[in-house]
Amino acid sequence: MKKCKSNELGNSVATRRVEHRVHRPVVANSFCGRVISSLERGFFGRVGSTLTRYGRLSVLLAERNLKCWCQKSMSCILIIDDDKITQLTLERVLQRQGYEVSIAGDGRTGLELAKQLKPALIICDWEMPQMNGLEVCRQVKAIPELSTGFFILLTARGDSDDRVLGLDSGADDFLSKPPDINELKARVRAGLRSYQLSRALQEQKRLLEAELAEAADYVRSLLPAPISGALSTAWTFLPSARLGGDSFNYHWLDATHFVTYLLDVSGHGVGAALLSASVIHVLKSRSLPQIDFRQPHEVLRALNASFPMSEQNEKYFTIWYGVYDTSSRQLTYASGGHPPALLLAGSSATPAPQQLKTGGLPIGILPDVEFVSHQCELPANSTLYLYSDGIYEVVLADGKLWTLDQFIELAGQQHRQSASLQQILHRIQTLRDRETFDDDLSLLQVQFA
Repeated sequence: MKKCKSNELGNSVATRRVEHRVHRPVVANSFCGRVISSLERGFFGRVGSTLTRYGRLSVLLAERNLKCWCQKSMSCILIIDDDKITQLTLERVLQRQGYEVSIAGDGRTGLELAKQLKPALIICDWEMPQMNGLEVCRQVKAIPELSTGFFILLTARGDSDDRVLGLDSGADDFLSKPPDINELKARVRAGLRSYQLSRALQEQKRLLEAELAEAADYVRSLLPAPISGALSTAWTFLPSARLGGDSFNYHWLDATHFVTYLLDVSGHGVGAALLSASVIHVLKSRSLPQIDFRQPHEVLRALNASFPMSEQNEKYFTIWYGVYDTSSRQLTYASGGHPPALLLAGSSATPAPQQLKTGGLPIGILPDVEFVSHQCELPANSTLYLYSDGIYEVVLADGKLWTLDQFIELAGQQHRQSASLQQILHRIQTLRDRETFDDDLSLLQVQFA
């Protein structure tokens, strides 16, 4: 056993006695194994082959980090009590159990010591001078890095109202004073199990959030780079969650045909993002068999057959798909349940945006759905806007729901003022009085010389 000299904290003196723990419970290591297995079977099983190159490395890093954490998870137990006999009794019992114990003689000193040590478990007397146990508990639980620690209030009070007051202050358990030795041991074991579980869940949450952030970066990397020239593009993309179901792309099918499309998968999160990425990959690689990708209605019909919602975890998607022929300036397009694209001519005298939409159900809802293509000729210096419904299905600052017609009117006004996409987005955020949106938001602009 090692005894450390007294350290002065403020105007109080805290004596800290430290004994390194010899035995580490097997439960911690077993739990780590279960957490790692859960990570590998659950999250990475759902993410699938699209993110495989990121997944395995992250699992190995997660396993290494979590095992390191398990080796350090049994931090010290902090005893806060102004009674020397109680201090000595608790310290000896807990040290004989192999725990590392630190002592504080009053509430203020205990709070400062807790900030330094970040103990796994605190046993604190209710009645103390300067700062009582309830106030210590409130302040400990208000500090994020201390809030997961297990807090036991030591009290001679047995009234139920006092217990309710203690629980409302953040206490996790109670111990009668003077404490029964066997009860003390049992409550400490239970408290440390709770602490280990809480810390492990926090670690798992952190790892999952890191994986989601990495997956979001990967999904965002699938979005196309802006292009300039006779055809120029610009876009903005704001997922409501870390991973969203919106996606879009544009590319040349051949020397004279330029295709652009935008889709919106139902729901949010990993499932929606994976389906969105799969559809984009199919369209970009032109892997639908025996389909002329210059014919939008054929493409939508093939997508509907390839992605039935019964095989996509009940998810479906809407899409707008258009092909521009540079030789004839003809735009051929089709839509499946998607909001209309907006076509605006270069002249400022244009009365309103032209809405480009065809009939058709969202993709995947019903089999054997027929889609149709429409055509229009694009005047010089025309601009085409594609977007998801998240840009107009918003609640405004006054509590009213914005409408598609209001967004179309705003888009026309902003276009006549030569506003950028960021200016349009900022205008909508001003109306909403919030920078975030409840749904994924995509806005794609294609300008034709």
